[in-house]
Amino acid sequence: MPHSTRIARLGGVLRRSLYTLVLYLLTPLILYRLAFRGLRARGYFSRWFERFGFFPDSGIRSSIWVHAVSVGEVNAAAPLVDALRQRYEGHSFVVTTVTPTGSDRVRQLWGDQVFHVYLPYDLPGAIRRFLHRIRPSVAVIMETEIWPNLFRECDKAQIPVLIANARLSRKSLDGYGPVRPLVRAAVRSARFIAAQSQLDAERFLSLGARPERVRVVGNLKYDMHVPDSLKPNARQWREQWGNQRPVWIAASTHEGEELPVIEAHSHLLRRFPDALLLVAPRHPERFRPMVQLCRSYGFLTACRSEDTMAGPDTQCFVLDTLGELVSFCAAADVAFVAGSLDPIGGHNVLEPAALGIPTIVGPNTFNFTEVTELLIEHGACVRIEDAEDLAAVLRRLLGQPELCQQMGQAAISVVENERGAVERTLDIVHRILAGKTPVTQH
Repeated sequence: MPHSTRIARLGGVLRRSLYTLVLYLLTPLILYRLAFRGLRARGYFSRWFERFGFFPDSGIRSSIWVHAVSVGEVNAAAPLVDALRQRYEGHSFVVTTVTPTGSDRVRQLWGDQVFHVYLPYDLPGAIRRFLHRIRPSVAVIMETEIWPNLFRECDKAQIPVLIANARLSRKSLDGYGPVRPLVRAAVRSARFIAAQSQLDAERFLSLGARPERVRVVGNLKYDMHVPDSLKPNARQWREQWGNQRPVWIAASTHEGEELPVIEAHSHLLRRFPDALLLVAPRHPERFRPMVQLCRSYGFLTACRSEDTMAGPDTQCFVLDTLGELVSFCAAADVAFVAGSLDPIGGHNVLEPAALGIPTIVGPNTFNFTEVTELLIEHGACVRIEDAEDLAAVLRRLLGQPELCQQMGQAAISVVENERGAVERTLDIVHRILAGKTPVTQH
């Protein structure tokens, strides 16, 4: 072995050892953070042992394992998981998440039909215990969950890893810092990377991915299933609220966006006194503060958990439940997709787009760059520069029903034209399970 190769390997071992040591040293702080978050979201108090790979051995063998970090990733993975379950009926399925909200969404979608636990922290011992208990034939890791020890242990156990719906923002790429060599090794160990877009593929390649293992497959979220019941339910709700009322939804708001949303609604009510705001905070700990903020502005406010449904006089309706955002999007005339005023990077614009709902986004959409730009290019989405623009754009759209209808039709056309990522990803999984090399062209 050349001397330079030995030096490089030794450097890799030292970096990995240091990374793991830092994780062990940070574990008490991580547990403290879990406890602190549990004060606001009770789900963080429970199932701590799972986060270290301790859970009853279910007897699962040769499972198909899908990891989706939280609610958004679970929703994106849903059509793929459903397609995999249909094709591989004899296999056991494991779906892991990191957050309680993601866990709740898994249970809503599949109940006991899949085995669900939290993914352990990126500690070698915890990862080995986890893998030993689920014995996966393939690991399907959604989007950007690249953990050095996880990928290393999968590689050592000869478990092929597919990064599905893979995306890599410029912020993430620049943010790896001192662990970049370990992330590079993890990416290079992946059996295949099914990228959402050409830009994502290029970023994975710049990170060190093997070109023969990268393919642009498209975004799984274009393949989201729109239940037939959504539109009839939406019409029924609109009858309860008042058919002629303008209705807009602020979807997945963060703390720094709550006040701008409420102020925009206050301005909107001057033009449309009967306007209704549906607001869905991104995190459960913001449910109660959102209700309080609405009421502090003097708005007649109801919430899903206590009042069940908005009434004809309700001005703000807070969606303080999980798993119902898409249903209420279907009942709106316009959707503001949050996480885009704050520098969060934006949330999923495809859910309202698939329903034919015109969309507004803020300036920060780096998590969904190409999807957002495609919708804007086709006239299905409007980008605002700051919070002050929100009320003005809402007034314009809600005052022109024909424009809203045109934007909605454009959104549906974009979604329909971009479908197909599930079938392409399904083919990659099939080839991996069959021991074949996935193709890089389609």
